[in-house]
Amino acid sequence: MTAILPSFVRGEWVTPTGDDGVDVRDASTGEVIARVSSKGIDLAGALDYARTVGQASLGELTFPQRAMLLKQMGQALTERKQELYELSKRAGSTVRDSGADIDGGIGVLFTYSGKGRREMPAGSVYLDGPVEPLSKDGTFIGRHIYTRLPGVAVQINAFNFPMWGALEKFAPAFLAGVPSVIKPATPTAYIAEAWVRILLETGLVPDGTLQLINGSIPGLFDHLRLGDLVAFTGSATTADRLRTHPNVQNKTVRFTSETDSINASVLGPDAVPGTPEFDAYVSQWFVELSSKAGQKCTAIRRAIVPSAVVDDVVAALRAKIDQRIVLGDPHAEGVTMGPLVSVEQRDDVLAQVARLVDAGGEVVIGDVSAPSVVKRDGTIGLAPEGAFVAPLVLRFGGSGSGSGAGSGAGAGAEPDAVHSVEAFGPVSSVIGYSSAAEAAALVARGGGSLVTSVVTHDPAFAADLLTGSAAYNGRLLFLDRDDAKTSTGHGAPVPHLVHGGPGRAGGGEELGGIRAVLHHMQRTAIQGSPDMLTALTGVWHAGASARSDGVHPFRKSLAELRVGDQFASGLRAVSLDDIETFAHFTGDTFYAHMNEEDAAANPFFPGRVAHGYLLVSWAAGLFVDPAPGPVLANYGLENLRFITPVSPDDSIRVTLTAKQISPRETDEYGEVRWDAVIHNQNDEVVAQYDVLTLVEKRVGAAAGADGGSVVERA
Repeated sequence: MTAILPSFVRGEWVTPTGDDGVDVRDASTGEVIARVSSKGIDLAGALDYARTVGQASLGELTFPQRAMLLKQMGQALTERKQELYELSKRAGSTVRDSGADIDGGIGVLFTYSGKGRREMPAGSVYLDGPVEPLSKDGTFIGRHIYTRLPGVAVQINAFNFPMWGALEKFAPAFLAGVPSVIKPATPTAYIAEAWVRILLETGLVPDGTLQLINGSIPGLFDHLRLGDLVAFTGSATTADRLRTHPNVQNKTVRFTSETDSINASVLGPDAVPGTPEFDAYVSQWFVELSSKAGQKCTAIRRAIVPSAVVDDVVAALRAKIDQRIVLGDPHAEGVTMGPLVSVEQRDDVLAQVARLVDAGGEVVIGDVSAPSVVKRDGTIGLAPEGAFVAPLVLRFGGSGSGSGAGSGAGAGAEPDAVHSVEAFGPVSSVIGYSSAAEAAALVARGGGSLVTSVVTHDPAFAADLLTGSAAYNGRLLFLDRDDAKTSTGHGAPVPHLVHGGPGRAGGGEELGGIRAVLHHMQRTAIQGSPDMLTALTGVWHAGASARSDGVHPFRKSLAELRVGDQFASGLRAVSLDDIETFAHFTGDTFYAHMNEEDAAANPFFPGRVAHGYLLVSWAAGLFVDPAPGPVLANYGLENLRFITPVSPDDSIRVTLTAKQISPRETDEYGEVRWDAVIHNQNDEVVAQYDVLTLVEKRVGAAAGADGGSVVERA
C-alpha cells in the first residue's frame, strides 16, 4: 500500500494510520504517488502550539533577525531546489513552470529578507506615520504603531503553486512574528511536504513557527480565536463557505482570500500587426495560455482586442502554438507543456469549455478531443490515464454593448458566460471591441480581477483604460515596446506589489512589500509624554530627555551610543560676505540671496537671506567630530524642512540627538538616525531634518571587514 504523507505538528512528523486517505496520482501517468489524510491529527493542539511555543520563539527575535533567517532559508532551498524541480514534474510542471513556483517562492524569501533588514526597525514595534502633537507645549503627543498579532496564521493554499503560494504567505507572517500553520492542496501536498522537510532539516526554523497539515482540516475553524488570521487561496465557492463561519462572521478572526478571477488582457487600437506591441501581446498571451498548463489564478481568460484585428491576433497565436507547444510528460525531453494536475481537473476544465461553447463560444484554436502526447519513454500517442488538454481558444463574436459592468447578454452584447465561467486550464476567449470605453466595460464585466494587462504605446488609450478599469483590478500592467523585454509579465505577481483583487477575485490583498507584514499586525494609536513614547518605541521623540555626558556622540560606537545622546553646538554668525561667497562658489545666485529689493518684495523673506543649503552645510561643520571612526559615513538627509529665514548678521546653532539605532545583522556597522535642529539666536527653529550615518558596532570592528564602499554596501 502507498504510504500516507506525514504532517508536521507540535514539533514532530506525524503519519496518520488506517485505511483512510486520498490517493494522489502522477499527472502524466496516473500512478499513485502518495496518500493524503489528516486522521488523528490534533488540529486544536497544533494551533495552541503555534500560539505558545511559536509565539515565544519569534518574540525573542527582532525584525532584522527574522529577516536574516528568511535569507538563510532561501539559501537552503536554493541548494536543494533540483530535488524540488524533479518532484514537481510529477504534478505536470515543466522546468519553466517550476521556475515560477520554486524559484519564485525562494525569491519571496529573499525579497522579504531584504525588506525586513532595510525597511523595518531593529526591534519589534513598527512606527506608522509621523508624531501627532496633542498639546501646545509638546508634553502630550501621539502616534500610530504596529505590533504583531498574538495568534497563529492559518494558510490554506491552492494546488497550482505548492511552493510560491505557501511561501508568499509564510514569509510576511514570519517577519511580522506570527507562526504559520500551512495547509497545502491535496494534489500537490507531496511537494509542500518536501520543501517544508528541507527547511526543518536545516535547524533554521524556530520551534513552533512552521507546521504543516496534509489533508482536510475539519473543525479547525472552530478552534480559531481573536488574534488568529486565515489566508486562503482557491475557489470563490470555497472562500464564500469559509467566510460564513461564525468565527469569521463575528470579526474574531481576520480572513483574507485570493480566488479565481476572469482576468483580461487588452490590445490597444494602435497595436496593429507589425508593431512591437502586437508582437508583445501575442507572446504574452501564449505564455499565459501555456505556462502551468493555464492553471494560474492570474492567467489571461479574456483577450479583448480591436474587432478589426481579431483574426490577425488569433492567427498569430495559432502559429506560435504550432511552433512551440510540445505536449507531454515533463520527464520527456523536449516537452514544453505538461498536463493538468489531475484527471479530475482535466474533466472539470472540459466541462467549463462545454459551458462556454453552449453560451455561443466558437472554438478557433484546438479542440476538446484527447490529444496525442509525448510519453515518459519518448513515444507519442494517447494517454487517457494522464490529465492532458491541448491549448484552446474560443471566440465570442460581435462587439459588446459597452453598457458597463452590469450589462447582460443581449443584442450585440457578449454572453455573460465569457465573463463568469473559468476553465482553469489552457483555455482563453477572444472578444472584439470598438472603443476604449467598451474595452474598459468588458474588463469590468469580469466582476473583479487580480490583473488586467493593457498593451499599447498610446498614453491616452492607457489613461482611458486606467480610469475605466483600475477599480475592478488588483493590478494593472501597461506593456509596450519600452518595457516588453524587462516586464515580469501579466501573470507574475511580484512580492514588492500587492496581489489580490476586488469582487470575484476575493477582495483580499497579499504581498505588496511591507504591507503584507502589517496584515499580520495590529495598528494601535498610542498617547503619552515624549519620554514615555521614546521608551515604548525605542525612537527618541522631541521633548524627551536627552543626555550630554561630555563625550561627543560621534566618538561612540553602537555598543556605547544610546538613544537620546545629544550634542549642542555654539552659535555661528552669518554675514553678507558668507552669503555672497556661497552664491558665487556654488552658482546659486537666486535673487532672494543677491538682491535686497527683489527679496523684500517676496512674501516669504524680510530681505536678502542665507541659502538653506549653506545653513545645512554649516550645521554639519558645527556638529561633526572630524577624527576617524567610529562614524564611517554620512549617507543622506531625510525630511529636510526650512522654516525660518536667516538674514545677514543672524547666528545659528545646531542640536544633534541620536534618534534611532539600527545595527545591521550582516555587517560590522549599523545605521544611526540623528535628529538635527538648527536654531537662530532667538531660539526660533530655522531648519529640521534627519541625518543618516553608518557607525561601527565596536571601535575598529569595520576595519577588518572586506573592502568596498560602506555607502555602496548599504
